[in-house]
Amino acid sequence: MAYQSQYTNFIFECYSFDENTGLAEFKYSFDSKQNFIEKLQLTVDLKADAVNTKVLDSALQLAFYTVGTSYYKTFPTKNIIFKAAEPDEWQAKFLMKLYHEGLSQFYFENNISIEEMPVFKYVDKKEAAVNYMGKGSIVLQSGGKDSLLLASLLEQENTEFSPWYIRYSNAYPEILNQLGRPLQTVRRTLDMPALKSASVRGALNGHVPVTYIVLSYALIDAIWQGKDTVLAAIGNEGAEAHAYMGDMPVNHQWAKTWEAEQLFAKYVHDYVSPDLQVGSPLRGFSELRIAELFVEKCWEKCGHAFSSCNRANYQQGTDNTKLKWCGECPKCANSYLLFAPFVAPKELQSLFDGQDLFANPMLTETFKGLLGVDSVMKPFECVGEVDELRLAYHMAQKIHDYKLPFNVPSTDFDYKKIQTHNQTIAL
Repeated sequence: MAYQSQYTNFIFECYSFDENTGLAEFKYSFDSKQNFIEKLQLTVDLKADAVNTKVLDSALQLAFYTVGTSYYKTFPTKNIIFKAAEPDEWQAKFLMKLYHEGLSQFYFENNISIEEMPVFKYVDKKEAAVNYMGKGSIVLQSGGKDSLLLASLLEQENTEFSPWYIRYSNAYPEILNQLGRPLQTVRRTLDMPALKSASVRGALNGHVPVTYIVLSYALIDAIWQGKDTVLAAIGNEGAEAHAYMGDMPVNHQWAKTWEAEQLFAKYVHDYVSPDLQVGSPLRGFSELRIAELFVEKCWEKCGHAFSSCNRANYQQGTDNTKLKWCGECPKCANSYLLFAPFVAPKELQSLFDGQDLFANPMLTETFKGLLGVDSVMKPFECVGEVDELRLAYHMAQKIHDYKLPFNVPSTDFDYKKIQTHNQTIAL
């Protein structure tokens, strides 16, 4: 049975920003009946002496587009109305990509067909980006291996930067205090009362392209501070589809792909300012190489304080001051695979209460999905590509005699090869 929304239109109502308080608000609705307001709180004390308000407004408009995914998914409609920030033709194509491929996992899991996905109309206008004078970098942090490694590599190069974290509560990972530089944060407040009310009335739920939301918020804060560069920590990942809906790939990590990074950078260049840079200096590295570099450069300092486990640290309302591992989810299994060749077994297993995850029968199907065995679907999570994970397993098996209860195909994957063509920003 085809999905039928309770509403006819998803409406981009308006966005606003108060320079005195540093508070941004983004408002959406369905048929002007079901309303949502998301808030972003910047740090007033970090405000630049002279904020470029035109550039800031263009960045706010970009966030207005990206943040909408968190609310559109509740009662998705084919028809979209803009009461503010009407897109031009290229922006409409950008939005189609974002609201189709960026939400592909959501559509797949909720059985929503391509024919039912949103259509974005456009107006014949184009507001040119403007010049911008800024200096300085903010580096996105999460407490995971990639972002901590990037901070370490920048430190090694004597590059000035400010570590940056998006908070959902007053808590943040205390490991970020070990970076030797003052941590900068913003506070994102989802409209939980409205989302809970919508849920009671049958709202849908699912994955959104959160990387795009975080990047757009980081861009706003960079401009607020008079800085010109936003650095993310994303390796050569995300392009491997989990499934297909017609010709459209279903991809949990779409917003982390090289294609998505280029698309976001083009939007910033053409609609915000050509003088702003957004990208990942780690883009050329495989996830396995990033794990190896993390062990070489960061393990001694933070090997027992970092985590890549979303389930244990980033569920709604979780206190993530001290990062943990659940030892049961695809992210834990993925991390175990990536670190197994480079970390002694007892040391690695100490992160997971002493257990060898390869020997946990509850994770057998998860490992099959990660390693492309028996046609088990790759888990919907930010995980490595099949070939590099197969290589990681065979390396670990050879060095430490690990065993999984099934055969893992061999691979000639070159994990040290640097994809130099896949970079918008170099180290």
